[in-house]
Amino acid sequence: MAIPQPARPDRRTLHHRGPVQRGPHLREPHRRGPRWWSELPLVIVVYAAYSAGRLLARGDRSDAVGHGLALLDMEKRLGIDFERPLNRLFTSTPSVGIPADFAYASLHYLVTPAILVWLFRRRPRGYRAARTWLMMSTLLGLIGFTLMPTCPPRLLDAGHGFTDTMAQFSSYGWWGGEASAPRGLGGMTNQFAAMPSLHVGWALWCGVMLWLHGRGVILRALAVAYPAITTLVVMGTANHYFLDALAGALTMGAGLLLARPALLVADRVRARFRASPRGVGSGGTSTVVSGGCETSAGEHIPGQRTSSAGAGDSTPAATR
Repeated sequence: MAIPQPARPDRRTLHHRGPVQRGPHLREPHRRGPRWWSELPLVIVVYAAYSAGRLLARGDRSDAVGHGLALLDMEKRLGIDFERPLNRLFTSTPSVGIPADFAYASLHYLVTPAILVWLFRRRPRGYRAARTWLMMSTLLGLIGFTLMPTCPPRLLDAGHGFTDTMAQFSSYGWWGGEASAPRGLGGMTNQFAAMPSLHVGWALWCGVMLWLHGRGVILRALAVAYPAITTLVVMGTANHYFLDALAGALTMGAGLLLARPALLVADRVRARFRASPRGVGSGGTSTVVSGGCETSAGEHIPGQRTSSAGAGDSTPAATR
């Protein structure tokens, strides 16, 4: 007695079984990447607002000096006043001090935008969160400048033992004796915007981005070296205290915590603006029946099929 063999499915029917059901982790919704024409104005507006706010946050000189001396005294008590020996090294060794001055005056304004552009082009999925983190931290830094104007070490009386290396080596660069501002434009900068140090904060952000999104040993090494070197530079040039640098790192941590709530709020606002009341009838049901043609609630076009109680009736309304 022959054992019946199960019928083999027709190859022609294999193509009509519908799409293969995949696991939920594979059905990721398509997300449109960032657009440069919306991102560029946003970055420019935020940076312009930050720059203007930084200028308006200028505090009284006596208060700023008092805050600077208080920080220096606290560092002495804790044994973390590293800026004084570093400043002596940078001052006495031009081969160290001059490159440090160039780094302080330029990298802060070049590396950060370059990494933003790199993320935008090569890592679009991580760009929006990274940009929001940077912006939130920058706004927190602006609050710090406003609440606590601080005199940097280079502006203290000479008796405190600090030398302004950028003023000492100004003939080698484009800056004068007023921080990293070009000669003659010192009035366009707030020299008491030292606490927290956003030089260190932005450098830390750059390091994290390189570590998370970069590939290869070189980028990983730069991810560690850039924030570390920036911290040494801001202290050695007498532009910041060590506590300024530490506050810059803490500011970035706080900005990271605020980035996700800020993104959620932005998404809700965007969704509300995109929602259009046009074409929505009673009960939230759309009454648009064709491109650009609308009917009021309860109105029918001859020949239109209804989806009410007689959903299964295919008889045109005009012949009933």
